[in-house]
Amino acid sequence: MAFSAVQLSQAKAFRISPKDTNYFVMLFDGASDRIANIFVIEIFRPGGATPPNVHATAHEFFHVLHGEGIARCDDKTLPIKKGDSLLLHPGSEHVIENTGAGKLYTLTVMTPNEGFAELIRNGEPVEIETDDLRVLQGAG
Repeated sequence: MAFSAVQLSQAKAFRISPKDTNYFVMLFDGASDRIANIFVIEIFRPGGATPPNVHATAHEFFHVLHGEGIARCDDKTLPIKKGDSLLLHPGSEHVIENTGAGKLYTLTVMTPNEGFAELIRNGEPVEIETDDLRVLQGAG
């Protein structure tokens, strides 16, 4: 296969745990494309955040597509907004938090996958909301 393509309206979305305030739109991963990394759109509800987490061998990349928040990594806190990118190295404890009035959207890439895709796909399926599609298609 020379390339893969995803139509957002047909993409699958998941929340890892029913209590989570963020959810993931799957773009590319080992299950869909036999690759060693994962590409998702991560969507944070207002006030939502990731739990503190660390990756043993993976680098995690966030590019803010819409919204604003803060990134905490080890002992540092950094404001993030549309257009900002963040690369986290293995072993760094981190949290991404939505501090804006609306949703926060990031393109999130983890290399290597380190079980992240499987964790997401084993979560609870959720609908991609109309406002999500508008933002992700550039209309919001």
